[in-house]
Amino acid sequence: MKSYLSYFKLKFITGLQYRSAALAGIFTQLFFGFIYVSVYIACYESSSTNLPMPLNELVSFLWLNQAFFSLIYLWYKDNDIIKLIKTGNLSYELCRPQDLYFMWFSKIFGEKLSGALLRFLPVILIAVLLPSPFNLDLSITLPRLLIFIIAFSLSSILTVSIILLYHVICLITLDEKGIVNIFMVLSDILSGLVLPIPFFPNVLQKISNFLPYRYVSDFPFRLYVGNISLQEGIKGIIIQIIWIIILILIGKLITKKALKKVVIQGG
Repeated sequence: MKSYLSYFKLKFITGLQYRSAALAGIFTQLFFGFIYVSVYIACYESSSTNLPMPLNELVSFLWLNQAFFSLIYLWYKDNDIIKLIKTGNLSYELCRPQDLYFMWFSKIFGEKLSGALLRFLPVILIAVLLPSPFNLDLSITLPRLLIFIIAFSLSSILTVSIILLYHVICLITLDEKGIVNIFMVLSDILSGLVLPIPFFPNVLQKISNFLPYRYVSDFPFRLYVGNISLQEGIKGIIIQIIWIIILILIGKLITKKALKKVVIQGG
């Protein structure tokens, strides 16, 4: 366990050094957050029908998506891992006594978490200070906050489990472009990053509820803003745990099968 924590800390500390990239990311998330919020406010003001989310909940949901974007986006690619696979340096990783899957899991988790840590607080502070209805509302009850913390912690583990799945698939395909593009399209739509899940047609809502993507960002952030009840939140947490177990087992199985037939590229 200590060795995996060392990999996590190494990537985490390394990620904290990229402050210029973090600053650019902060401005990017603020820009897109303001654009998304402005578009939805305009739609709400011009609509005469009942919409599936109250405006204040939707605005807070959008800002939370932007504040934690570097942690929740699923088409992240670890270039170091991809390079190991393509160049043949994977052989060095296989010589280590640690489990390859959990070694990569620790590295990706550390890098994702460091990126979020540098970006989320400035975005949240600025979003809170904006005038209504553009502002982020952080008011929340203690029971809901506790359930949110559990749900969001599990969502970060779920995020890494999904990301690592297509990294280990690259052990078989030896190229990441196709699988990353597929995950990019599916995850952006079905996680609620492009359009919040309540705005989906009923059929697409049922599909998204069955898949793990919405439990990365849609579920925890809608739970925070009060759009999901505490009872549904507890059920969602159970589903998150189930998906984490399933994805880790699939990832481990693919890794085991691939390493039996691994061909070292390069040399």
